[in-house]
Amino acid sequence: MTYKRSDGREADETRKIRAEVGVVPRADGSALFAFGDTIAIAAVYGPKPLHPQHLQNPEKGLLRCYYDMMSFSVGERKRPGPSRRSSEISFVTTNALMPALQLGNFPGTVVDVCISILQANAGTRCAGINAASMALAHAGISMSDLVTAVSVGQIDGQIAVDLTKEEEDYESGGEKTTDIPISFLPLSGKISLLQLDGGIKAEKLKEAIEIAQKTCSKIYEEQKKALKNIISRKEEKIKE
Repeated sequence: MTYKRSDGREADETRKIRAEVGVVPRADGSALFAFGDTIAIAAVYGPKPLHPQHLQNPEKGLLRCYYDMMSFSVGERKRPGPSRRSSEISFVTTNALMPALQLGNFPGTVVDVCISILQANAGTRCAGINAASMALAHAGISMSDLVTAVSVGQIDGQIAVDLTKEEEDYESGGEKTTDIPISFLPLSGKISLLQLDGGIKAEKLKEAIEIAQKTCSKIYEEQKKALKNIISRKEEKIKE
């Protein structure tokens, strides 16, 4: 193993995970998820009637995701407003979450999910998906499963999870890091997102998927713990 991670983590070790629910009081559901210093907040609004009415589907509801990085989330101030990258991540986030949602229970409606990256050090789309999944559950949207996501990479021939920006930018012998964001539905083991930025051999991709699934099982436990905590707090308030 030639590559040594600068923060001392093992190849299958994520940065410190932080998961909280109920962080935006005025939203119908909200959550925070962080991989170390990459921090995402998701707020859910809906289900609510979709307007204009001709866009309503009488058989199921619509999911709309909006991803954006705050101007102060990176070292060099980001230009405010949507970009091509934010539009692409909004699209793949919607697709990653859809398989877990039972929108047939909400015909003619729309569920809006607003994802804000407060601080960025790589892995932002995966942190956003994890936060959005918890926020949807917190909002009471019918779901068959949560969605868990993590970025896996091939760095100098080695597979590692939860890459930092430094690791994403690493290059050795003309070979750049391969970045692979992956999301799973933990109960079924199905993949709902798999993107590939760079080249990788089939056996290494299989290894990356396997390590991602194991990591997502750990993330799933953190998501469930955060949701259980908010339920416990509500029950305590009722008793008071």
